[in-house]
Amino acid sequence: MGGPILAIETSCDETAAAVVDGRRILSNVIASQAELHSPYGGVVPEVAARHHLGTVNGVIDAALDGAGLELGDVDAIAVTQRPGLIGALLIGVATAKAIAYAAGKPLVMVDHLHGHIAASWLEPVALDPPFVSLIASGGHTRLDLVTDLRAPQPLGQTIDDAAGEAIDKGARLLGLGYPGGPALERLAATGSRTAHEFPVGLRGGAVRDFSFAGVKTALLYAVRARGDGPLPEGERADLAASYQEAVVRPLADRLIAAAREQGVPAVALGGGVAANGRLRELVAEGAERAGLRVAVPDRSLCTDNAAMIGAAAQFTDAVPWPDFLGLDAVASAPPGGIAA
Repeated sequence: MGGPILAIETSCDETAAAVVDGRRILSNVIASQAELHSPYGGVVPEVAARHHLGTVNGVIDAALDGAGLELGDVDAIAVTQRPGLIGALLIGVATAKAIAYAAGKPLVMVDHLHGHIAASWLEPVALDPPFVSLIASGGHTRLDLVTDLRAPQPLGQTIDDAAGEAIDKGARLLGLGYPGGPALERLAATGSRTAHEFPVGLRGGAVRDFSFAGVKTALLYAVRARGDGPLPEGERADLAASYQEAVVRPLADRLIAAAREQGVPAVALGGGVAANGRLRELVAEGAERAGLRVAVPDRSLCTDNAAMIGAAAQFTDAVPWPDFLGLDAVASAPPGGIAA
């Protein structure tokens, strides 16, 4: 593949399509479902799949129009195959297969996590290996050594909850809206990070895995201990700031420690939690002390998007027409790694 790629992403609650040509993003269209899921306090899989079904074709058309191209101008179609909500993934995969078949184009089945890593390869960040990548999102938290973008090597991952899940549930415990991450960050900005001491899971300088179940439970107990009435705003802000610190600080510390251990010159952030300002601040401070470059894509490339899928597609084998018709979506990540 040497030309433009049309990429499609429907792994959770964002319907997205993009056109990527090498490192250049020609278009990147995202239709958010946040308002649909807000009344439920989280993503409802059935609602997400139905919305993808009604939106995906229009988003693809908008991406092609934004790039000034027609379907015949692209070299390949790329789509998120795994991991994610199976109903949502099926909409994207079925759509991509239909388009690729009709146009006689090869199809590239992309791992969503591979996309988060490859996002830093795109311009204007344009990071080349070697580096250590941190993916922190609502469903995944992991560290990877990237010496070859075709085959990231896992260094550590969460053993229970993902960082994004812990942040969203913490926001819900504090009575904040959905999505919880931005709401918690805004409230935390007005509180004290040292007002409460929350536990950090899996302590130890050599630890590369993560655990967030304990800190989430600690916040639950802290809120319950203050009775049934509403928390004063100042108390809520202090809890938010201290809780956020207990989630994002081990992410930053273990990322920097892993990069120093592996002897690489750079670190990269990806996933929705990478949009958190406090995490970015901690990583920047740690990287400066360690003499490391920090690669953080624009926030629109940290949350779910199709441009990152187009980037990862360039490091994933394409399946020629029409051999891809037998392929399907897969809800889970492959054991121990990333399907690249």
